[in-house]
Amino acid sequence: MALLDDLADKLAIDVLKVVDKLGDDQLIKDVAKILAASSTPMEEAFLSCARMRQAEQRARAYLRAHVVQELGRENG
Repeated sequence: MALLDDLADKLAIDVLKVVDKLGDDQLIKDVAKILAASSTPMEEAFLSCARMRQAEQRARAYLRAHVVQELGRENG
């Protein structure tokens, strides 16, 4: 369902921006709870999008750190 996924992903992006600014991971659970009260499929899609985006952020942070470390070894 394209609309569901699009809406869930846009909401996940917005929530993760606020989480990054405020440092409040609980916000993801709170938003999911609100979604669950009216649309379980939307809640599940939102949580999936949020987890995927967080996983991507962690993987990119690892990749950046790894490249910096390896470049340091080459130049050191």
